[in-house]
Amino acid sequence: MPGERVRSRSDVSSFPPLARPLSDGAVTLRPSAERDIPEVLIAYQDDPELHLRLGEDRPPSGAHLGRRVELADQEWWSGSSLTLAIVAGSDDTCLGEVRAASVDWQHLRVEICVWVAVAHRGTGLGRRALALSSQWLLAECGLERVGLMVDPGNVAMRHAAIAAGFAHEGVLRGYAVEQGRRRDKAVFSRVRSDLAA
Repeated sequence: MPGERVRSRSDVSSFPPLARPLSDGAVTLRPSAERDIPEVLIAYQDDPELHLRLGEDRPPSGAHLGRRVELADQEWWSGSSLTLAIVAGSDDTCLGEVRAASVDWQHLRVEICVWVAVAHRGTGLGRRALALSSQWLLAECGLERVGLMVDPGNVAMRHAAIAAGFAHEGVLRGYAVEQGRRRDKAVFSRVRSDLAA
C-alpha cells in the first residue's frame, strides 16, 4: 500500500510531495487552491463563530486567503504548515479544510485542526478527514505524533477525533487566550504506533 514508507531523520524537515490526493473513496483531501476561496468565505459567513473555534481573531478576508494561497507552496516545502481542502465524491467543491501547523521537526510532531462547512456537518467528513490526514502525516511524512486541540464543549469534534483513531489525553485548563479570555482545550493525539493497532 502506498504511504507505508517511513522517512529517515535525515530527510525530514519538509512535507513530501502529494503525488495524488488522499482518499478513502468517499472523502478526498487535496492541497487547497485559489478556487477554494469563495467556498471558504461562505463557510465563515454561514458560521459566525468558526473563526473563534479555530483560534483566529477574526474571519479571514478574501485578500488574506489569497496571500495564504500564494505562500502555500513555500510553506509546504519548508515544512512550516499546509492546508488540505476536503472534498466529497466526484465534486471538487471545498467543503472544509484540514490545517497542519506548529510543526516541530526536531521532535517530529504537528498540531492539526479541521473544520467542515455548516451544511455538511454530521456526515462524517470531519472524522474521515482527520483519519486520512493523520495517517498520511504519520506514515509518509516521518512524524511521530499528530495533536489536535478542541474546545471541550465541541462534542461533535471530540467524537470525530475518537472515531478517527485519536486518543483523548485530557484537558489543559486555561491553555489559550481567545477573545481576551483564557480557554480550556481538550487534547487528542494519534501517534505512529497507533497505526499498527
